[in-house]
Amino acid sequence: MLVLGIDEMILNFTSQQNDLRERISLQNNFLKNQINLVAGVDIAYWSKNNKEYGACCIQVFDFSSKKLVEQVDYMNEITIPYISGFLAFRELPLILEAVKKLKTNPNLYMFDGNGYLHKRHMGIATHASFYLDKPTIGVAKTYYKIDNIDFIMPENIAGAFTDIVIDGEIYGRALRSRKDVKPIFVSCGNWIDLDTAINITMHFIENQSRLPITTRYADLATRQARKLHQRGI
Repeated sequence: MLVLGIDEMILNFTSQQNDLRERISLQNNFLKNQINLVAGVDIAYWSKNNKEYGACCIQVFDFSSKKLVEQVDYMNEITIPYISGFLAFRELPLILEAVKKLKTNPNLYMFDGNGYLHKRHMGIATHASFYLDKPTIGVAKTYYKIDNIDFIMPENIAGAFTDIVIDGEIYGRALRSRKDVKPIFVSCGNWIDLDTAINITMHFIENQSRLPITTRYADLATRQARKLHQRGI
């Protein structure tokens, strides 16, 4: 099997991202009443015996009731090294295997990470959309700085946001999901507009967290899965 060096990986990964970028659409390809099930996706990592592992957890929620209807996880060894800007290549194999375990068919996926808010507009939420063939949203807990551009802090009001503008283009938004909490960073993944991405994110915000329950529950599930898998490896 051919093993690529880091420089070759970067060239290969960049080429793939540039090809996919041409197919991004920041417009809704669905009607609001077509969103019945929404999935939250997150991944946790750990190392053991000089090997790196990852666990992907997917939590599926009913859009109207906000009730959890399904949860799955998938664990495996990680063979792609961490390279800034190319996280999707590490995470996508885990995500696609976890999706295979779902019995439900989510209409939309929300990722703990970025989408269009990426130097090539190809964060995990965007990259994964082409394989899932579903609209996606990126919801990040921390800010991914591009070209040394900082975000503008939104007002301390639930639902307040500021656009993240780089070279005259809106990459995403800093969103104050609740009063007196740090902002989260929402970006389109694919086949969705930014206003809709914000509205769906706010729909899933509850009092316990600044994160939407979709990705919050997925994050909690990955921590639990990591503990369980660590014991079994």
